[in-house]
Amino acid sequence: MSDRIKALFRRLPMHVVVILLCILWITPTVGLLVTSFRPRQEVVDSGWWQALAPRETVGQGEYERYCASCHGADGTAVSAANLADPERIAQFRMSVALTARLRQNLPDGRPHLAEELPDAQQTADLLAYLRQLSGLEGTADQPRFTLNNYVDAVVGYSGQASYVESGCAAGNSTDDACLGTGIASERGMARALLNSLLVSLPATLLPIVIASFAAYAFSWLHFRGRQWLFVVLVALQIVPLQMTLIPIYRVYAQVGLTGSLVGIWLFHTGFGLPYAIYLMRNFIGAIPRDIFESAYLDGASHWTAFIKIALPLSVPALASLAIFQFLWVWNDLLVALVFLGGQTPVLTWQISNLVGRFSGYHLLTAAAFVSMLLPMLVFFGLQRFFVRGMLAGSVKG
Repeated sequence: MSDRIKALFRRLPMHVVVILLCILWITPTVGLLVTSFRPRQEVVDSGWWQALAPRETVGQGEYERYCASCHGADGTAVSAANLADPERIAQFRMSVALTARLRQNLPDGRPHLAEELPDAQQTADLLAYLRQLSGLEGTADQPRFTLNNYVDAVVGYSGQASYVESGCAAGNSTDDACLGTGIASERGMARALLNSLLVSLPATLLPIVIASFAAYAFSWLHFRGRQWLFVVLVALQIVPLQMTLIPIYRVYAQVGLTGSLVGIWLFHTGFGLPYAIYLMRNFIGAIPRDIFESAYLDGASHWTAFIKIALPLSVPALASLAIFQFLWVWNDLLVALVFLGGQTPVLTWQISNLVGRFSGYHLLTAAAFVSMLLPMLVFFGLQRFFVRGMLAGSVKG
């Protein structure tokens, strides 16, 4: 019993470290996921950990102090300045715009407010309450979570309301933010998602196919210089990708491959091949020789042995290689920026552009999870082969 307790305490530090690492990885991911489903104003007003906390009506006190005596409790007392009109309140996207309006006098020369103007924080809270009063932002009766962030990110909507609430989807809105939005919009994620698929799938399949043939040749075909050639291929893994961008770009410019999908497929294939051949050669080379010799004695050619024996037994390595290559190409920004630019935007380029174009953090988190969806499906679909593929050729017997 004491030995078991001692063994437990010896393993305890390792378990604690693993648990802490899991918490460090999971906590920000959960925070981003929760934020991606929260309404825009709630993302601005509170942290993701307050998503289920009781809601507070921000700015109600400021409204009762500065506005309620003239505009009424519901903001509709003055018909010429209806504070419940969403189009009127949408003109004040920032509190400084509201402050500027309050500094102006009314048409008859009277000031907007009988007392001194609210300070910067009071004005921000007042604007938040006016947005709730006009229905532009969520209120206590509205749901805490919404899919509008994902819709806005996909169609490229950057307005203050949402794509659905503003009437953009129905085509009956005069909001300037509706212009150029839609599934095929250059500002949305849908087009970039398709471009990323067009880049990633061929750039994943080509290295796998070529590496499989090369790995079989290095493992079971005997030709002069085989080992030296394999050493050169392994050494090519240390060549920095960045130092080849300009020379290859100049070559592409001369042959007309600049800005084409073929050019980026060839680039990713070339830089993916050294590791792919190394991984596949170690795995195929570990297959027992007796299996191939029996096939050769039965009259099988190298092609038959490759198709019927090597490939079926190399499924773990193929799946592991597919995960590595797909994730690398899918998450790439530098190569896509150099060879494709903004003419054929991929997801990584679109998300980086989203940071500067849209001011909403809620859209950025939604776009991030849109880009993560397909890699997660690929990983979880092939993860049972992942560990076996990573250990390819490292253990025999």
